[in-house]
Amino acid sequence: MATELAEILPRELRYDRLSALIERFKVEAHVLHNTEEDVLEGNFFILKCVQGYKKLVFLPSTPNNSTLARSLCENMVVLAGAKVVFGGPGSQLGKALPNFVEIYLHEAPDLESLADLVVEEVLSPRCGGSAVINRLCEVVVIRLLRHAVRSGGIGTGLIAGLAHPNIAQALVAIHEGPAQPWRLETLAEVAGMSRTQFAVVFKEVMGETPGSYLSNWRLALAKLDLEAGRPLKSVAARVGFASPTALSRAFQRRYDELPRNVNVKTIVAA
Repeated sequence: MATELAEILPRELRYDRLSALIERFKVEAHVLHNTEEDVLEGNFFILKCVQGYKKLVFLPSTPNNSTLARSLCENMVVLAGAKVVFGGPGSQLGKALPNFVEIYLHEAPDLESLADLVVEEVLSPRCGGSAVINRLCEVVVIRLLRHAVRSGGIGTGLIAGLAHPNIAQALVAIHEGPAQPWRLETLAEVAGMSRTQFAVVFKEVMGETPGSYLSNWRLALAKLDLEAGRPLKSVAARVGFASPTALSRAFQRRYDELPRNVNVKTIVAA
């Protein structure tokens, strides 16, 4: 039955390219107010340009750069701005995203309607408005990433990999099953490519080898688990390391600190 269903469903519906990322690395958005200078310290903008068109711009890895923000379009009006963190401060996921994602809203009606809601809440503050705006921004960023994956042509990196019909299948497998004993041959099989072709194309599209990406993904998950207070032994097994010692060595190489020194994030009840 599963095989028959896989043959009937469109390719796009057989695997979800973004859910595993979003489930593990939450999107946090905080709208910026006050002066335009304050707003431009963010990394997510809804802009109206002098030509009359509106666009969304997301700069995942370059927050606090008002000079860059001012160059996004000529004589722009900043309708809304926010500081968006995708995956937590300094996360591997945030670094894997492209430096610049830009969408012209007239080309994406679904995003335009959401962006208009954000702008409406910013311009006409109401009770609970801050919470509404932040949630809307989270949804907009997720839809923005979905649009970027669907559109392709992002260059090199995670979004480009998720946009690639073969490489995406291997990435989803890694994201959903980090503890699996993945080898180059098995990932190539998942991607429907030969071993050599997969290795070459993966490096071209992602900018790193499959082994490097797998290791970085496992370590990023391990860091989240350690920050959540999980014991090293269970974390090692959970993310695919042969032993706590192997995880400790790889973790120290990657983050320049031992797992036992990771600060546990405290969750304060409201």
